[in-house]
Amino acid sequence: MGIRIVNGGFMTTIQDLGRYGYQETGMSVSGVMDTRSACLANLLAGNDVDEAVIEVTMMGPTIRFLADNIIAVTGGDLGAKLDGLAMPSYRAVHVNAGQTLSFAGMVSGSRAYIAFAGGLDIPVVMGSRSTNLKSKIGGFQGRKLGAGDEIGFRAPAMWLPNMAERRLAPDDFSARECTLRVVMGPQDDCFTEKGIDTFLGSTYKISNEYDRMGCRMEGEIIEHKAGGDIITDGISFGAVQVPSHGNPIVMMADHQTTGGYTKIANVISVDLPKLAQCMPGARIHFEKVSIEEAQRLYCEWNTEMKELARKLTREAEPASDVQAVALAAATCADSMYWGKCAKYRVIVDGQEFFIEL
Repeated sequence: MGIRIVNGGFMTTIQDLGRYGYQETGMSVSGVMDTRSACLANLLAGNDVDEAVIEVTMMGPTIRFLADNIIAVTGGDLGAKLDGLAMPSYRAVHVNAGQTLSFAGMVSGSRAYIAFAGGLDIPVVMGSRSTNLKSKIGGFQGRKLGAGDEIGFRAPAMWLPNMAERRLAPDDFSARECTLRVVMGPQDDCFTEKGIDTFLGSTYKISNEYDRMGCRMEGEIIEHKAGGDIITDGISFGAVQVPSHGNPIVMMADHQTTGGYTKIANVISVDLPKLAQCMPGARIHFEKVSIEEAQRLYCEWNTEMKELARKLTREAEPASDVQAVALAAATCADSMYWGKCAKYRVIVDGQEFFIEL
């Protein structure tokens, strides 16, 4: 038993960090659009960062829980509610069978991520649980989630180590203007000096043509030396294509594996989550950085994730009687916000107790 989808929302799919190793066959990597938010949700829920999550786009689903578990919701603020009451994001939350998770609407950002302790019972296809909508493989029957779909939990949890610390300050996605750092190339030599200056010095607006495959932008024309067509070559997540019409298109999670348009730059990995949370109409600036700087920032991000994982899984020290009661009471107060019974594991002088409040 796990969850039942009451309403699928606008675009709700199962995703993990992607399906790697098959691009030479034409199979897209897919995976989550906002890697940072998905990793944080998994860590808060006690999972490895590459566990499958539910990616919610703009209009959220309604989900009924068929079994108890611990979940975490991160990413954009789409108005998450548990049994009709506001539910905090970026935090591990106990849910009980019979409760309902819903989303009231966008407050900031455009994508939310739901992680479930122990993971969802979704088959691994070619090394990943991600949904590839174009190829109709992976995830739940290769498609977005809809009313009546049921997915089990693989290993649900009633308790996780350091529950009181499984909360983070939510990321802020309210800005309508965003700077994306880029590494230039591989075909930046196909553009005039004026074209490069235009790309780095102009403001672009995200058009309505924005989906999991790519983000098309509108603005000043980026000048080529001799057109935007090249011999087809490989494409990566974040590649900035500039066809002959002169406006940039940033390749996103479901990007094709190869393409025949010039690529002026690539958005660095740590900035892709910002773009994933932007809405059509948002204003975008591009800033050039070195590949060494991009690598340094990516290493810092990896270190942050590893340190958070260590913090949340470290061995808890035995609590005194007073500490145990205080912790249970504080956690109970949070749980009572939803008016539901909660279960906890408390250690007093090295002795373990399971309690219900």
